[in-house]
Amino acid sequence: MKKPITVLMFLAFFFVNAQNDASCTCCSENHMAFDFWVGNWEVTNANGTPAGTSKISKEEGNCTIRENWTSASSGFTGTSLNFFNTTTKQWEQLWIDNAGTFLKLKGNRVGNQMILSSDEFKQDDGKLYKNRITWTKNEDGTVRQLWEVLQGEKVTNTAFDGLYKKK
Repeated sequence: MKKPITVLMFLAFFFVNAQNDASCTCCSENHMAFDFWVGNWEVTNANGTPAGTSKISKEEGNCTIRENWTSASSGFTGTSLNFFNTTTKQWEQLWIDNAGTFLKLKGNRVGNQMILSSDEFKQDDGKLYKNRITWTKNEDGTVRQLWEVLQGEKVTNTAFDGLYKKK
């Protein structure tokens, strides 16, 4: 009679461990590479004026990072979904705002920076550009977000330069 109990205990142990492994599908180092951006933030422009607030949370079993942005001035809001794509081995972001615009980015973490870029797009001047957004984890716990527009490798415009400070 001891054998069935031993088998049942083994199966129960195996089932619990299998559930624990499955519940941590997105707990790899790559999946946690952007965790430094998670939090409730006050965001200021490079000149120190208020830019807005951002709530950034891990969701869907830690498989996504969701940003909810509210601008300090114009009632502008937006959200982004960020995830590590295990097929392409890159981070991807989809930004959508209340003006109906969207931005798709992809890239990876390098050192203390998450660097995501868009595909190239053509402007009215007929030239090709791309967006590059870099989030830098600073030693003091703040995060700098720098959004640059590039033509080739040359920066032609800074679209946003903000500093995230935890509330």
